[in-house]
Amino acid sequence: MKIIKQVTVFLQNETGRLEEMTEILGNNNINISAISIAEAAEFGIARMIVDDYEKAVQVLKENSFSVNSVEVLCVETPDTAGALCEVLKKLSSAGINVSYMYGYSNHGVAPMIMRVSDPHRALNILNV
Repeated sequence: MKIIKQVTVFLQNETGRLEEMTEILGNNNINISAISIAEAAEFGIARMIVDDYEKAVQVLKENSFSVNSVEVLCVETPDTAGALCEVLKKLSSAGINVSYMYGYSNHGVAPMIMRVSDPHRALNILNV
């Protein structure tokens, strides 16, 4: 478990805008290791874990994207039934809210990216 930086980009909900964003990142040798796209009526929100978040924020801003970075928690749980629930129980019993999360399963481990109300406190609670 660790705290990492996530890049958040607000995208117009129009054809080619996501492609443009990923092309800019690729042309600047910035690798995306995780991504989540949420949609709203007129815009989308891309949340990404990249290998160089400072450079990603810089080049996207230079290309007129609305972007910022936030601290998120990366929690690796076993890829078993109930493992995520155990993590969430610890957080909720400590009064820590999870705003959103995304993740995947990979060879028996399920890395989860979580936006929580207090990432440093959450890290301490989960590392006990």
